Amino acid sequence: MEQPQRVLIGIGGGIAAYKVCEVISTLFKAGMQVRVILTDSAKQFITPLTVATLARHPAYTDADFWQPHERPLHIELGEWGDVFLIAPLTANTLAKLSYGIADNLLTNTVLASKCPVLLAPAMNTEMWQQVAVQRNWQQLLTDTRFHGLAPGYGLLACDRIGAGRMAEPAEIVTGVQSLLHTGGERDLLGKRVLISAGGTREYLDAVRFIGNPSTGKMGLALAQAALHRGAIVTLVHAPIEESVPPGIRAIAVVNAEQMQQAMLENFPDADLTVMSAAVADVKPAAYSSEKLPKRSLPEQLLLAPVPDIVAELGRRKQLHQRLIGFAAQTGDIITPARQKLAQKKLDAIVANPIDKADVGFGSNFNAAIFLDFHGRQVEISQCSKLQLAHHLFDFVHGL
Repeated sequence: MEQPQRVLIGIGGGIAAYKVCEVISTLFKAGMQVRVILTDSAKQFITPLTVATLARHPAYTDADFWQPHERPLHIELGEWGDVFLIAPLTANTLAKLSYGIADNLLTNTVLASKCPVLLAPAMNTEMWQQVAVQRNWQQLLTDTRFHGLAPGYGLLACDRIGAGRMAEPAEIVTGVQSLLHTGGERDLLGKRVLISAGGTREYLDAVRFIGNPSTGKMGLALAQAALHRGAIVTLVHAPIEESVPPGIRAIAVVNAEQMQQAMLENFPDADLTVMSAAVADVKPAAYSSEKLPKRSLPEQLLLAPVPDIVAELGRRKQLHQRLIGFAAQTGDIITPARQKLAQKKLDAIVANPIDKADVGFGSNFNAAIFLDFHGRQVEISQCSKLQLAHHLFDFVHGL
């Protein structure tokens, strides 16, 4: 059996500490081992008993730091973790880490560890925007060990609306999962990655359209994975169910023609393009800007073709660019994927089985077979869509 992944979490003294409870619970339910360190100020917002209950392991505090141990506690913890999450990261702890100060269990453990560290700051807008705080933040991120989830914009506990809101638990969990896969390596650092997502809608009238069940979850996972690996990410998405995380440039479209325009405009600057959107094959030949009465609906719907976006991208692809396609299929998924790989001039393709339980459209999970123009073939069994995204980028790295 594989060793469970181990996540060390440091909680700072801020009201956002309550959000970390969801992070701990989610990671534990995903089968990970979790250990938690609370600073003295963190205990003013959340109790050791709370996090110990959620992690199924006693929480560590500065009181434990000064107790005798067989080996120093900060050394044991620093060697134990595969990923170290600090959330909320306060201005105080940020300043200490940026200058290598170690005066409590949390900061000593950071210096005694080698694993990647994920930082999720949270503070009042005025505090976050201080020159000293921004200097410390930028300085810390020059160390490749540290990975940042910049705070978002919203209503803060001080009733101020502005920057400083800690990243939401789901975004933090995704960041942890990415680091567990990559070990903190940024193999796409500085690369421009263009991704399409979601199912396009081809409207008959103001309310009716031809579409498909795609929710855009796979495309979002690809965008997050690329971002976590250091890429500059642009996501062109049809209507999707989830919000696009911060740090990703998002371009919203509805139909295939709009998606084609956005993809063609951004394609020349892209080093890697992943066409994961489920683009419609046809559209109604006629469109009404008003809702048609039921009696006026045609008995036979005339259809017209829509642009073949990935084929056009294949024709325009330059030598330095890589183009990845998706092929959602039932039955034999490899033969049509190989044909599409060659016909569309792709560098690689993801063959998706959509006739299996709990994979593909709408699911949080996926399975696939990766094929490339060299003849390589790799099968990925059912896993989360974020994991599949990372497996794909690992595969593409071989190109």
